[in-house]
Amino acid sequence: MFITFEGIEGTGKSTQITLLKKYLEEKGYEVLVTLEPGGSRIGKELRKILLNMESTDLTGESELFLYLADRAQHVSQMIKPAIDDGKIVISDRFADSTIVYQGYGRGLEPKLLRELNDVAVAGCWPDLTLLLDIEAAEGLRRATTRNIRDNKMMEEGRFEAESLEFHSRVREGYLTWAALNHERIKEVDASRDIEGVFEQIREIVEASL
Repeated sequence: MFITFEGIEGTGKSTQITLLKKYLEEKGYEVLVTLEPGGSRIGKELRKILLNMESTDLTGESELFLYLADRAQHVSQMIKPAIDDGKIVISDRFADSTIVYQGYGRGLEPKLLRELNDVAVAGCWPDLTLLLDIEAAEGLRRATTRNIRDNKMMEEGRFEAESLEFHSRVREGYLTWAALNHERIKEVDASRDIEGVFEQIREIVEASL
């Protein structure tokens, strides 16, 4: 099974992924947790470019193709082999991120982005996507606070430095994309406390196993 977590910055994806991994392992499943960008060796190098504050001159089209390259490598080297081995794979972001951020956020054509991602994922779309949803201003506040705390503003703060208007477009894009793909993408209220968010996730995952 392939599960992905999506959402704007600051929704708590990493925390909930950790909780879900522990829960599934306690039930006897073997779990691989990975992320995008950066899930493969080459992806780690691409992550440095994509998230670094110095990459402010990166065009929307260049950004897109770097994400697609990261994804193709990620699927081939990490995700497909793990699924073939019978593991549950959990990825912090995947193809939906590109469709929403570069499409609804940057203004590229979502239909074209879906087609390009079809090539990159080579048939490996998620079985279940959990969309953690929160107000854009609150998510941005959380993400900025986290980056300052972890001293990652320069290293991984490029998207957090975008305007609130951009993050609002991305949030609305996620909600639109989820409505168009409601059988796979399930919304989770990320404004609740950690335990409350995980309870929603647990119920959704249990129904899908």
